[in-house]
Amino acid sequence: MKNSLILLIILVTFPFAIVKAQVESFQNFKDSRLDTIFANDTKNVALFFPEPIQQGIAGSDNFVLTYNREKEQTFALLQATPGKESNLLVISNSGAVFSYIVKYSEELQNLNYFIEKSGSIGNVNRVVDSENVKIETDLPLNAETKSTLIDRLYLKKFSSYLLNKSTKSAKLRKRNEKIVLKLENIVFHKEHLYFVMEIQNRSAINYEVNFLKVSVKTRKNGKKKSMQNLIMDPVFKYDLPNKIGVGETARFVYVMPKFSIADDKLVMLDLNERNGERNMKLKIKQRFINNPN
Repeated sequence: MKNSLILLIILVTFPFAIVKAQVESFQNFKDSRLDTIFANDTKNVALFFPEPIQQGIAGSDNFVLTYNREKEQTFALLQATPGKESNLLVISNSGAVFSYIVKYSEELQNLNYFIEKSGSIGNVNRVVDSENVKIETDLPLNAETKSTLIDRLYLKKFSSYLLNKSTKSAKLRKRNEKIVLKLENIVFHKEHLYFVMEIQNRSAINYEVNFLKVSVKTRKNGKKKSMQNLIMDPVFKYDLPNKIGVGETARFVYVMPKFSIADDKLVMLDLNERNGERNMKLKIKQRFINNPN
């Protein structure tokens, strides 16, 4: 009788245990997915965040996030044009990171999203990005850190946007033994100059990049003409290739701190080949630096 009672309890409770495990498993799976926000081109979708927005980045050009970049506020407006789904990354002034999937939809059931602080997926102030390695740290970021994750994410995103954006013919170019270095564009954005460049390999031998330096040259007055050279380090490099194969073209971006030059100065791009002599020096005159796009 006792054994029968135990068996009955097991038979009754076991299905409920399975159902509970399945529900918890589904809930964990659901929580791990990003929420989806729908938008279109006829209505503004308002996003209200728990803290003022510092930066917002949409993953595709058919989604536009509008927020006050001069005075930090807690809300933003999202619009979209027809196209593939993408993602949206928003970072608050405290470093809280919010991430969503965004989709275009002709019919919108929700025009206002009130986002809780618990919706944050992390905080950039706990992450130091060193090249491609992300290191968790409890130490605060300081002036010696070249760039926080938030800065690098934005520089990377805007650099990618410039490379995907259709461009006109190159502003300047230099050729040596069927290797062509082009300066496609110089864009000023948020206190940085973005140098959009291209290397073409029309030769029969692979081209390996040793270095590409940016420098400002100043002509010194006197009986003997000479040039003073000042190397400028980019704050970020995007898609700089190590090797350009035969018949291949590589496009990349150098992000420089904002600067301008006087009449007696010019900027020099110095491309050097590893284990080779197909080197080039491309001169960029004042008008290109002082009048970027």
